[in-house]
Amino acid sequence: MTATNPASAASSIAERFEQVRRRIHEAAAAAGRDPASVVLTAVSKTQGDAALDAALSAGQRVFGENRVQEAQAHWSARRAALPDLELRLIGPLQTNKAQEAVELFDVIETLDRPRLASALAAAMTKTGRRPRLLVQVNTGAEPQKAGVLPDDADAFIAAVRDDHGLTIEGLMCIPPADEGPAPHFALLAQIARRNGLRVLSMGMSGDYEAAIAAGATHVRVGSALFGERNMAPATSWKTI
Repeated sequence: MTATNPASAASSIAERFEQVRRRIHEAAAAAGRDPASVVLTAVSKTQGDAALDAALSAGQRVFGENRVQEAQAHWSARRAALPDLELRLIGPLQTNKAQEAVELFDVIETLDRPRLASALAAAMTKTGRRPRLLVQVNTGAEPQKAGVLPDDADAFIAAVRDDHGLTIEGLMCIPPADEGPAPHFALLAQIARRNGLRVLSMGMSGDYEAAIAAGATHVRVGSALFGERNMAPATSWKTI
């Protein structure tokens, strides 16, 4: 077996970042939008040190992580040297990890239930940190997927604001894999408009251009940047 050349791998990642950034620019221009209004979130879950360092060398500073513990391993040591780093939690969050998430992340995109809102509010009071918050909406009403149902989104956003004193910056969604994403992006944008929210985190490697056309402000891209991701060992836990 031929070992992967680290320099070659880093060059490949740099090329992928250049290509994705170019496509984001083109998609925004085609939609009549300022390309600077779309932020690329590099999904760094399961990636090793070499891939992370290659992304940083390519100028990337916004990263999305699925799990608190993995994000701590990736970024705790790097963070002191990267004052412009932005870490976004894009995976489900257990209530017992709320304080760790508040201490590490700049943005938590997966607020989706009252117990989590309460845990985050308590953690913010205790730590003095106030990461920005997005509500995850389950636009496809998929039973296996986290997120507030679309019909419940307005009431949930109001409760988070009024009952827990939290500021919601925007919304996030993950459309069903077996459906066209455009209607789901349009639905998320509609919910955001009527709740006065400006941030829309939507679109991944296979559909971020469609998301940009629908108004995405943040696109979460992994495999298009890093190649097919390394699969972490399966874990079984329940979000509470």
